[in-house]
Amino acid sequence: MRSDRRSRGLLNGTGLIVAGLTATLLALIFPIWSYSDRSGTGVDTLNASTVTTRYGALSGLDREFITKVRLAGLWELPAGQQAQTKGTTKAVRTAGEHLIAGHTFLDARVRNVAARLGLALPNQPNDQQKAWLSTLDAARGEQYDREFANILRTAHGKVFSVVAQVRATTRNSLVRDLADDANTTVLDHIKVLEATGLVDYDAIARDAAAASPPPITNSPAPPGPLNDPGSPIPVTPSPTTAPSERYSLPPAATGPREEDED
Repeated sequence: MRSDRRSRGLLNGTGLIVAGLTATLLALIFPIWSYSDRSGTGVDTLNASTVTTRYGALSGLDREFITKVRLAGLWELPAGQQAQTKGTTKAVRTAGEHLIAGHTFLDARVRNVAARLGLALPNQPNDQQKAWLSTLDAARGEQYDREFANILRTAHGKVFSVVAQVRATTRNSLVRDLADDANTTVLDHIKVLEATGLVDYDAIARDAAAASPPPITNSPAPPGPLNDPGSPIPVTPSPTTAPSERYSLPPAATGPREEDED
């Protein structure tokens, strides 16, 4: 009798230990399973917003980029036209010419891409862009030149990073080509705006720093005096490599492709 009670006690104790270990294991496994499978992760968001097209997968970021290219032209074209008459220096008027040429080309490109992908495009600038145009409308003389250079340079700097992200991640061939053209155009506009000599780089850096999250790690200390490392030694291409294959870059886009004129 006493032996039976002892056996039952051992069995009950063993059962409690097994049950406890099982519960602990489930508690450890559940958070991992629930996190990896839950909706709202980056991959889930990408998949949920991506549609299939004959030109490759089209993500939500791709569609947002196409819209932004169209919106840029809706306010930068009139800003460039305005600079032709209100700019007091040749450099400002030249920057206006580049805005007109670049966004006339890009707008034709983005309308072609949107038509192929079946996407609707806006026909009015957004509220922020309208506010920028109002600021330029109210400015006169040297104040206009300065406002024009800095507003446009700030806007182009922000879109430049978006173009790079889209170009690096898109799976759609039409979007990839549009990003190439946008990159060429935006960089050209950044350069001509900076050539006015009116860009406030400190203000742009402060705005960018205020809008960016803090770094994950501390930045290194400023460098101290260093020894001269000497002149770099150039890498000579292999003599068997044809001249045209030696680190050549594609020409900048200067007009619509033949396939886009059909």
